[in-house]
Amino acid sequence: MVFLNLCDMNEIKPLLARHGFHFSKSLGQNFLIESWVPQDIAAASGAGPGNGVLEIGPGIGPLTAELAKRADKVAAVELDRNLLPILAETLAGFYNVTVIPGDVMKLDLPALIGEQFSGLSPMVCANLPYNITTPVITLLLESGLFSAITVMIQKEVAQRICAAPGSKDYGAFSVLCQYYGKTELLFDVPRECFLPAPKVTSAVVRLTPCPPPKCVHDRELFFQVVRGGFALRRKTLLNALSAAFPLSKEALAAAIAAAGLPADIRGERLGIPEFARLADEIKKDL
Repeated sequence: MVFLNLCDMNEIKPLLARHGFHFSKSLGQNFLIESWVPQDIAAASGAGPGNGVLEIGPGIGPLTAELAKRADKVAAVELDRNLLPILAETLAGFYNVTVIPGDVMKLDLPALIGEQFSGLSPMVCANLPYNITTPVITLLLESGLFSAITVMIQKEVAQRICAAPGSKDYGAFSVLCQYYGKTELLFDVPRECFLPAPKVTSAVVRLTPCPPPKCVHDRELFFQVVRGGFALRRKTLLNALSAAFPLSKEALAAAIAAAGLPADIRGERLGIPEFARLADEIKKDL
């Protein structure tokens, strides 16, 4: 079996032309043209024997092939049916790969994992389309199904995921990701590594799920407080929460003080422990 170099422009363009493929802007399609990128992403994922890897948006399969060399099984979910015959050709020699047509946001993930990765430790490794990054990462984290999630995404979003309290990139999505596990910004991927080249730099981030923080006693209320705290970024925490909760300003001010926080603090200064304390105090008045 002779494998195509799926990052070589001289092989990619004839392959796509042969299948009459055209890039879709609406699907956020950007294919890799530097072989070090899928190699480094696959290596960073930690995939190996005993792992089943879920990939989302395989494109023409360069990362899929690298993962298949390492893991026992790869299940690649592809929304664009025009890519299915191309993947059938490029991945023909990898007998541990299954391509699943469909939208990952609409699939039954527990059922998929049970069918594809029986007896294996599931993880995720993917070059995510920019337009689905936040909902997909949220879905994967909340599922509680994976031992690790390694994805290439827009650098700006990667920085938000890993941002510390008080930094300009820190927001509600930072808190959500850090609530579910450890976040690591691994390396950048320049726009020149893609065909067509996107307008922004990409970055690879790894999320390692952990048990929920013990300081959070009411998950739903905790995230309601987090969303409220960031809803009006230029306002004080008190004013932001006043728009999010049916409580008087006096009651909210008392909760903020009881949580040990300054009266004029802004939401972006709070970490998970501070949001958790505040949620506990607000719950007393609800």
